[in-house]
Amino acid sequence: MLMLTALSAVIFPFLFLVLLRMPAIKGMSLSAAIVIVLAVLFWGMESRVILSSILQGAHKTLTILLILFGALVLLNTLRKNGAVDRINQGFQSISADMRVQLVIVAFLFGSLIEGVAGFGTPAMITAPLMVALGFKPLAAVATALIADSSAVAFGAVGTPVIVGLSTLDEAGTAFFQEVGVTVTLIDLFGGTFVPSILVFVLVLFFGKGKGVKEVWPLLPWTLMIGAVYTSSALLYASLFGPEFVAILGSLTGLTVAAITARKGWLLPKETWTDALQDDFTIDTEKSDMSLLTAWSPYVIVVILLLLTRVVPPLEEFTTSAINLSWMNILGVEGVNSEWELLYSPGAILTVTAILAVLIHRRSFRNFTASAKDALSTIKITGITLFATLAMVHVFSNSGMNANNIISMPEYIAESMAAAFGPMWIFAAPFLGMLGSFITGSATVSTLTFSPIQYSIAASTGVDVNTVLGAQLVGSGAGNMICIHNVVAASAVVGMEGREGSVIRKTLAPAMIYGVLAGIGGFIVMNVF
Repeated sequence: MLMLTALSAVIFPFLFLVLLRMPAIKGMSLSAAIVIVLAVLFWGMESRVILSSILQGAHKTLTILLILFGALVLLNTLRKNGAVDRINQGFQSISADMRVQLVIVAFLFGSLIEGVAGFGTPAMITAPLMVALGFKPLAAVATALIADSSAVAFGAVGTPVIVGLSTLDEAGTAFFQEVGVTVTLIDLFGGTFVPSILVFVLVLFFGKGKGVKEVWPLLPWTLMIGAVYTSSALLYASLFGPEFVAILGSLTGLTVAAITARKGWLLPKETWTDALQDDFTIDTEKSDMSLLTAWSPYVIVVILLLLTRVVPPLEEFTTSAINLSWMNILGVEGVNSEWELLYSPGAILTVTAILAVLIHRRSFRNFTASAKDALSTIKITGITLFATLAMVHVFSNSGMNANNIISMPEYIAESMAAAFGPMWIFAAPFLGMLGSFITGSATVSTLTFSPIQYSIAASTGVDVNTVLGAQLVGSGAGNMICIHNVVAASAVVGMEGREGSVIRKTLAPAMIYGVLAGIGGFIVMNVF
């Protein structure tokens, strides 16, 4: 019964959202209630810990809603300013093929956002941007989530590596770089295929009944882009450590993708637009706005996010000026929720939306109208996120109990280790994936499981760095199916209630990526 209780945070969301196709607001509310009851009855969690975990989830919900608001208000402002039409025209000059646009926006631009911000921000930005470019909402959300995977281990300037591994005895600059290099070696066998997987999902689920034959003509280009990203990531990890891998790797990929797509190298002559929204038309009227001006708000977002994370005085100011963190909630030590308001990507996105009005020389009413629309969109989403995060934190805090049982995550990990033994390298990515699926964070997944992964590797004779690398790669795969990421990305494109449909599209790619990570880890362990 303990194993069923520990897995309840996985079983019931999957049952309600994926199999029974419930809207997330209902499915996650039921899941949270069941997990909480089981935690009390079988894990012995006391009422004060349960309540503090629920309040922790409520506080975390506010932090995510701010990011949602910022992403929406920026996109809506750009749309009202006419910048989105100009960006679309710019893509037409590079390639009108939606498969190519998908790789550039979701995978490469999304990886850049992941590198500077992390914490679920990329899909909240790229999904609505793709919808504005004409993609069907379900296609945009599913592919945006799948794309935000390979870069996750190095998101937010290397946070999953640097913070996620910080509790280990070996923690330090040299150790972080060693594990970072191992992550990129493993990802040569997984991340290289992500652009191809994206195109496969787009064509298979959103094509017009022609099957996957429209994937093959693009395969040389998508494999080349994937290889450029992963091989350059390996180079940057070896030279500079984990902080700038995703940023520099995505910029390298964007440069190569833009040049090759514009010249048509390795691309088919036929233009694929099957995933276009019905009745969507591209504004062909020549805009008075330059392409650089149209894109400049997104450039500002990247710069501001980067500056607030790598310039010590700015980082100190943004993390301390308005600190709404809640520590030791209800007096329960270790139950915390951090929220440095100015450091949040949501605050930066909102400020950038205001700047966009000035840069584009438009009426400030564009911003105020966009803000009202954004608030209207996210108000229902808050309930779903609250239920999800309440469940997550009860699961994570379950080690605080009257029965002296290890936490649910640790119980699952130890049971998996007993089953796999020396073949643990194939299971390690899936433990990382499980952590991200439930908690929504590669950093939290790695903080939770890296000590367990380390212990399992040491006891089974498997290389420690390779197992930790597989944990980090797997945590990126978990981003594809993480429930609160799915809820948030669905909300920003107006798809509340269809979260199960999204997970049904992203589940198989996540599993495939996990298998590839295990194979990659096995090869790295035995060859390098």
